[in-house]
Amino acid sequence: MTSKSALALAGVGALALGAAAWGALVERENFRVRRETLPVLDPGSDPIRVLHLSDIHMAPWHSSTIGWIRELVELRPDVIVGTGDFLGHPDGLSALTEALMPFRGIPGVVTHGSNDRVAPRMKNPFSYVIEPSKPHGDHSGEAMDFEGLLALYDTLGWSDIDNSVAHMDIRGSALEWVGVGDAHYGLDRLPDLPGALDEAREKVDDNATSLTTLGVTHAPYQRVLNALENNGAEVIFAGHTHGGQVCLPGGRALTTNCDLPTSMASGVHVWTHAGRATYLEVSAGLGTSIYAPVRLFCPPEAVLVTLVADDIGYA
Repeated sequence: MTSKSALALAGVGALALGAAAWGALVERENFRVRRETLPVLDPGSDPIRVLHLSDIHMAPWHSSTIGWIRELVELRPDVIVGTGDFLGHPDGLSALTEALMPFRGIPGVVTHGSNDRVAPRMKNPFSYVIEPSKPHGDHSGEAMDFEGLLALYDTLGWSDIDNSVAHMDIRGSALEWVGVGDAHYGLDRLPDLPGALDEAREKVDDNATSLTTLGVTHAPYQRVLNALENNGAEVIFAGHTHGGQVCLPGGRALTTNCDLPTSMASGVHVWTHAGRATYLEVSAGLGTSIYAPVRLFCPPEAVLVTLVADDIGYA
């Protein structure tokens, strides 16, 4: 190897080490709030502020994450949407409780990811860039305190909508939340959605205003998005992707860890299927697996989505 080649190789190595250090020590805690506005409510409706939290992957030592999440209550959300993987360590429930307790009394809905039930496994931290992770259908591994997590949500006043439906009346609008179980582990029961919606709607006052249907899922697999759209969802909230987590400059994701196109790894998009169109809001999430604590060109985020009236004005 020539001296020039050796110098070039050393330079590439130094650059890679620098990027890894930046991703692990700086960008991983470079928390941001992304703000979006979606016109889906009935004409004349008051705005509704939705705080979307996802993929916190909480561990006991995540003190910076705890403090930053607690401050989000200052955004004055009307409702919280959680799209799973809030736990990231078997002993993470106490830290998660500390982070979320300021939101007690604010209504919310949640679905779950695999790490809410089973602890993450040690693996090559960059392996997911090469190919999506393989689901473990048997859910083997160290168990998380899933029952404790459900108890926390109950204390907060949030509804578990894994494969179920919840209704809310917020600021004069009737919201219908339809949730799906973690599709990455085959826990989505899509054929049951129409029946669950019919059963829930039978309990709604016939004199109520028209419903705005909102879908919630952890993993945004295409089959899930299509099913939610077929069942009338006007907005779908999702997580799981981590926004790609390790991206190219400009935030270009290399993977979504599912069959969602990489161009939709985070942000608001329009999902189309069978002649319908639905807003798709994908959060890049707030955390990472404890075995892959790196983000690159993909800062952690919470998302404040303001639902507004779909008014049509004429000049």
